[in-house]
Amino acid sequence: MIKNNSEKAVVVKDLEKRFGSFVAVNRVTFDVPRGEIFGFLGPNGAGKSTTIRMLCGILSPTGGAGTVAGFDIRTEAENIKAHIGYMSQKFSLYEDLTVEENIDFYSGIYRIPPAKRKERKEWVIEMAGLEEHRHSRTAVLSGGWKQRLSLGCAILHEPPIIFLDEPTSGVDPISRRQFWDLIYELSAKGVTVFVTTHYMDEAEYCDRLGLIYRGELIAVGSPQTLKTELMKDEVLEVLCERPQDAMGEIEKVAGIKEIALFGKGLHLVAENGDEAAHAVRDLLERQGYKPTRIERIVPSLEDVFVSLIEARDRAEQPQEEVKR
Repeated sequence: MIKNNSEKAVVVKDLEKRFGSFVAVNRVTFDVPRGEIFGFLGPNGAGKSTTIRMLCGILSPTGGAGTVAGFDIRTEAENIKAHIGYMSQKFSLYEDLTVEENIDFYSGIYRIPPAKRKERKEWVIEMAGLEEHRHSRTAVLSGGWKQRLSLGCAILHEPPIIFLDEPTSGVDPISRRQFWDLIYELSAKGVTVFVTTHYMDEAEYCDRLGLIYRGELIAVGSPQTLKTELMKDEVLEVLCERPQDAMGEIEKVAGIKEIALFGKGLHLVAENGDEAAHAVRDLLERQGYKPTRIERIVPSLEDVFVSLIEARDRAEQPQEEVKR
């Protein structure tokens, strides 16, 4: 139950975490409504895990304020821990115990009343599809089964908010899809899900996304909003022969801001898509790269992700040069 029955599960204002002179999280502000699936994106080292640990009461913030389930992250960390579920990116259950024994152990940790423990254990086993593995040692389970067991143990006590830190890292695509089916089921029951990920396809499953880079929150919005409103430039998809070689030639075309390999082709970011398409086609035909497709497309989240980060880098370059 969220304290004071607030409609906001997570509220963060100017949150900051420093380690000596290093600023890991820099004045981050956002909120997450109850029942939302909120995705927290960013490259490795951007500040995702540091932020999530502050929200879970594991790390104390250096500056700013915030509440989780209505409890203050500075002064009520123990209350927060009792009202959330947390699943870290590293498998943290006991591999020498069976599936049932792990669930029993965590039932004790969460102080679930004895009369309710059997009911909750059966619910977790059914939810995670572990009926045939209940007596198996956890060590012999595949990555996908371990992941489901971890999620089950994190929500044994029926928390209103769950934090998932890179939960599908290193898991096969089918298991990842099944895991997200479980997340949808929890969200449909009103559980708030805060998930960090670096998989762009997973980001599409979220209601809203926050993009963190170098400790700063540089964009917040739904996947559709990020793709249609925050991406001011236009994206071209180019299919041609020897795309990797063609990249070096296309970079010289005026108006092309970014270029990257994407599948069997290239994605280009340009200020004016029509002008860039004409210039690129002319160049590729003259150079013998035989273009078969050059057209404007709706940007992918990966396009948005790369474009926003590179725009931030360009904006910071003059400041860094001035400092020198």
